[in-house]
Amino acid sequence: MLSFTNLALRRGPNLLFEDASFVIHRDKKVGLIGANGAGKTSLFKMITGELDVEEGYLDYPHDLRISYLAQEIKGTEELAIDYVLSGDSHLVNIQNQINDAEKNGDYEKLGELYDVFSSLDGYSAKSRAEQLLVGLGFKSNEFNKPLKAFSGGWRVRLNLAKTLMQPSDLMLLDEPTNHLDLDAILWLSNWIKHFQGALILISHDRDFLDDCVTFVAHLHRQSIEIYKGNYSQFESLRALKMAEIQSNYIKQQKEVAHMQSFINRFNFR
Repeated sequence: MLSFTNLALRRGPNLLFEDASFVIHRDKKVGLIGANGAGKTSLFKMITGELDVEEGYLDYPHDLRISYLAQEIKGTEELAIDYVLSGDSHLVNIQNQINDAEKNGDYEKLGELYDVFSSLDGYSAKSRAEQLLVGLGFKSNEFNKPLKAFSGGWRVRLNLAKTLMQPSDLMLLDEPTNHLDLDAILWLSNWIKHFQGALILISHDRDFLDDCVTFVAHLHRQSIEIYKGNYSQFESLRALKMAEIQSNYIKQQKEVAHMQSFINRFNFR
């Protein structure tokens, strides 16, 4: 579904990674980890088209639906429930067309629009939006409050609810547990487990990664390595790999020392 071929990413003169080649299938849930500044968020921006691909190839179907958790929203007069519903922009567009057709008395078009609205599960949209809000810790009497009535942390939760509301084949979540309490984190983990599409998740919460991902993409030393399993399994595999590298290095050094000793002994010229 989403394929990287010899992909490289630079920010100014700095090379973040290169020769990245892997495929993310429709059912994969991938934890993207690495040190701060390694290129995790920049990779997201490359996928969403905010950054151009300069080296290598990034391919996915033209009709792939991608939802991306932005980090900030402004405090406006828009109501919380309407903001979350706006995550499904196609459904909102159909609803607006229905409203216009009703005003104009265009009943033939109304019938067609209602068929589309029904096919998009539009009649349950408000209920689904409310369930997202409740899961993320909002009370029912807050659904109709304006965005400006919420603190920055609660606006982040609203942004997450909007992202989850958006129909998507690939979801990109960048530190979604920021500003969430334990109950909301557990709810989000369960929601992700039931999500039918692919997921790429950036998080420093190891327990959350353990619960949510089945693969780990590790950005390290200007490369991306893929490990099968959750974060704990990644740590175990990584430790084994490092031990093997260390063992091979020690063995190599012993062979070098032995060869040097042999050369010194016979004083080859």
